[in-house]
Amino acid sequence: GALHDSAERGPHAPKCHPETRTAVQRDIMSWIRHGEEDDAPRRVLWLSGPAGSGKTAIAGTLADECYKTGSLAASFFFSAFAGSANRRVKKPLIPTLVYRLIQHKSIGGLKEEVLTVIEDDPGVFERHMDQQIEELVLKPFRKLAGRSNRRDWPSVIIVDGLDECQGDSECSGADAQKEILYTLSRAGADPAFPFRIIIASRPEPAIRHFFSNSPSLALNIFLDDKYEPDADIRLFLNAMFSDIRRRFNLPSTWASKDVVDLLVDEASGQFIYAATVIR
Repeated sequence: GALHDSAERGPHAPKCHPETRTAVQRDIMSWIRHGEEDDAPRRVLWLSGPAGSGKTAIAGTLADECYKTGSLAASFFFSAFAGSANRRVKKPLIPTLVYRLIQHKSIGGLKEEVLTVIEDDPGVFERHMDQQIEELVLKPFRKLAGRSNRRDWPSVIIVDGLDECQGDSECSGADAQKEILYTLSRAGADPAFPFRIIIASRPEPAIRHFFSNSPSLALNIFLDDKYEPDADIRLFLNAMFSDIRRRFNLPSTWASKDVVDLLVDEASGQFIYAATVIR
């Protein structure tokens, strides 16, 4: 249920309204496609912002776009409110990413390498995360080096809602989040690992501390006023009110500019406020 297109997330999973959040999406897509050309390339991008700022909608929209173009390698969407416990804890993360990776026919030989590992060691999924990614991802990709054309491979992994990953009997939520960050950053630093990684989360202390201690690891995009959320929220509200006017045959003066201005002001950059008003 954690995949971007899973039935559990459904057709109403958060996505960006058309023509909104275009600047931040453009910046991230540019990093996915051309990030290796930067003076100091970074394999990880941290998309952060306060609750309700639209991180999951942006991640979902990016996942859809990358899937259409063949550049989405894998995705995982954590959710503290999901019906399935598998979207609230760390254990399914690596198996889910591996499952998606071996579906790509363009990565010739990967499926066979991974299945051999699982046949030889069925308990591999019970290991620590860093051991799982070593055995199921890094070692297989080292064996594939030079065997197929990497230009045809997908290029990005998206992990959303990291701050919503909860603890289990073994560790706290903060410790689970740090373990995930350590595991993914270690993979990103390995020359055999061919993917860029997008991590979206609130700037919770454990996550913020991890990235602040490794400033050269990740490109940080924070959803603040630089990305003009007010203009996007206004566009969203006007489009939704126009739709409501058509559906209920309301006068064109309904939901005046003053009302929209007030709602934009009240939203304070939080898309979730505008979406709640419309609902």
